[in-house]
Amino acid sequence: MAMDYRRLDVWKKSMMLVKMVYPLIERLPQEEKYALGNQIRRAVTSIVLNIAEGTGRNSDKELRYFLTVARGSTAEVEAQLLICVELGFFSE
Repeated sequence: MAMDYRRLDVWKKSMMLVKMVYPLIERLPQEEKYALGNQIRRAVTSIVLNIAEGTGRNSDKELRYFLTVARGSTAEVEAQLLICVELGFFSE
């Protein structure tokens, strides 16, 4: 039986990140909302979704794979937000 991903601290924190990032995307300039904003949105939701998918798989090996993908998406979101700071869209 698969574990309940909603009980995992990492999933809860990832959901908090989604809730923090979505309002930031709305603050992007109009010309970036559908380019950079869409990339950020996909990456941040990918974290949550990969954790959930990994826990629904039948092996620890698959779980580790999906957690690795989620970690990669976390780095992607961080880099995208740093781009936004460098371009002056957000302050640190």
